[in-house]
Amino acid sequence: MGAPVAYPPAAYPPGAAAGAAAYAPQLYAPPSAAAAQQAAAAQQQQLQMFWAEQYREIEATTDFKNHNLPLARIKKIMKADEDVRMIAAEAPVVFARACEMFILELTHRGWAHAEENKRRTLQKSDIAAAIARTEVFDFLVDIVPRDDAKDADAAAAAAAAAAAAGIPRPAAGVPATDPLAYYYVPQQ
Repeated sequence: MGAPVAYPPAAYPPGAAAGAAAYAPQLYAPPSAAAAQQAAAAQQQQLQMFWAEQYREIEATTDFKNHNLPLARIKKIMKADEDVRMIAAEAPVVFARACEMFILELTHRGWAHAEENKRRTLQKSDIAAAIARTEVFDFLVDIVPRDDAKDADAAAAAAAAAAAAGIPRPAAGVPATDPLAYYYVPQQ
C-alpha cells in the first residue's frame, strides 16, 4: 500500500475539515515506554519490600524447630553429594530457609508476570518467564521446561525477523524453530 493521499482543501465544503477532524478515529497506541518503566519500577519496589520483610522475619525468628520444608529431605539431598561426609545440625535449617526464600522470590516474580498478562492464576509459563527475565536465575534456563506452543510461535517470528535482517540460518542439524540455535550446537 502506498502513502496516504491528501485531498485538496477545495474538495470539501467550508468548515467540513474542522468537523471531520473532530471525528477522526483514534489509532491504537501501544503502552508507552514511560508506562512500561513505571510498571518495572513498581515491580522493583515490590521486590524491595519483599526482601525487607524477609530480612525482618529472619531477625525476628526465635523458633528454629518448626520448618516449612522437611529437614530430613534436605539432609538426604545434601548427602547425595559423595564429597559430603558430615552435616552440622544447623546446616539443613539454613538450607531450608534459603530454599523457602528462593521459592518465594521465584513465585513473586512469576506472579508479577501473570498480572502483566491480566491473569490471576500462576502458570508454568509465568515461572519460565520469571527465570528468563532474571539474571540470577540463569542457571535454571536449561532445567525449566518451556511452553512449546508459545516458544514455537516466538521462534518462528524471531526466525522471520532474522531472515529479514540478513542474519544467517542456524547451524546444520539444528531445528530452525529452536530459539537457542545460536547458543548450543549439538555434537554430531
